[in-house]
Amino acid sequence: MYDEERLYIVTYDIAEPKRWRRVFKLMNGYGEWLQLSVFQCRLTKKRKVELQAALAELINHNADHVLLLDLGHADKVELRVASLGKVFAAVDRQPIIV
Repeated sequence: MYDEERLYIVTYDIAEPKRWRRVFKLMNGYGEWLQLSVFQCRLTKKRKVELQAALAELINHNADHVLLLDLGHADKVELRVASLGKVFAAVDRQPIIV
């Protein structure tokens, strides 16, 4: 059984391109890319802590900024998203292969 997942929007402003690429690469392993520096992620408490720790190691705490917006329980979120252009869809649960 899955641990309870929550849906997060993770957005970041990274001051240096090399660091930005490292953060982008890390985020690809945790969620679905929405826009330039925006991802949506389904995370258990454990995965959220792992992500925060990994981000904390990559960013410059004086120059960069990362926001994790908790939208609620992943299977119960009632999305109210206005999307112009490409279609927006909430990320579905995917199996994790270790």
